[in-house]
Amino acid sequence: MATQSTEDVRFDVTHDEAVSDVVVAGFSQFGLAGLTAVDYLVEQLDLEQTGHIVAQDLPSITPFSDGAPRYSTRLLSRDDLNLTVLMSELFVPTWAAKPFARAVLDWTETNAVEEVAVLSGVPVPHGPEDHRTFYVATEDYRRERFDESEVPPMANGFLDGVNAALVERGMDSSLAVGVYVTPVHAQAPDVEAALNLLDAVSTVYDLDLDTAPLEEFAERVGRYYTELAERLDSVPERDTPDDRMYM
Repeated sequence: MATQSTEDVRFDVTHDEAVSDVVVAGFSQFGLAGLTAVDYLVEQLDLEQTGHIVAQDLPSITPFSDGAPRYSTRLLSRDDLNLTVLMSELFVPTWAAKPFARAVLDWTETNAVEEVAVLSGVPVPHGPEDHRTFYVATEDYRRERFDESEVPPMANGFLDGVNAALVERGMDSSLAVGVYVTPVHAQAPDVEAALNLLDAVSTVYDLDLDTAPLEEFAERVGRYYTELAERLDSVPERDTPDDRMYM
C-alpha cells in the first residue's frame, strides 16, 4: 500500500464568531489526558461550538451523542470569555501533523490570536513524585505565563507530531505557544493526568473550575473514550509518534 504524504491531505478551518486572544487545545493522543481536560473545560465553562476543522482526504470519524452527529475537531467559546477551546477527537497521524498545524496556525494568524496552550499527556516511566504538570514553551509564552507560576519546566526530551509543529512555528513567529505535559498511563481516559493539566491551566489562566465532578464526568464518557483509545491502538505504527524520553 502506498504511503500517504502531506500533499494528500488538507485541513479547512471554519469559524463563525470573533476569535479570542487565547486558544487552549487538546488532541486525541496517548492516554487522552489533554482531550479529557479540554472536554471538561468545555462543560465547566459552558462553551458552545463556534467553528470546526474538516480534514480532506484523511480517514475521519464522526462522533455523535443521542443520535446527533458533531464535527470531530471543534472550536468552542463564549462571548464573555477571552478563551477558545480547540478540541480534536480525530487522531492526526505523524505525516499529517504539519499540514494540520499549518491550518491551525494560518487561522490563528488571520484572526490575530496571541497565544496557544496545548494540554498533552506523555507516555514516560515515572514515579509518584512526577504526577504533576510540566511545560515546554516559547520564550514569549514563558515570560507572559510562567515567570510567577509554580509550573516547572520539562528538563529535556523531544516534542513530536502536532505539538512539535505548533511550537516550531511559535519559535519563528510572534505567536506564543506553550505545551503543558504530564505523564500518563495506558488506560483511557487517564483522569489523574487530566486533573494535573486542569489544575495547571486553571491556575495560569485564573479559571474558576470545580474539578471535583471530574471522576463522575470521566465515568460518563469512559466508554466512548475507551473506544477512541482502541482506535488509537489500531493505528499503524508508522502513523504514530516515536517513543520519546522526557526528563
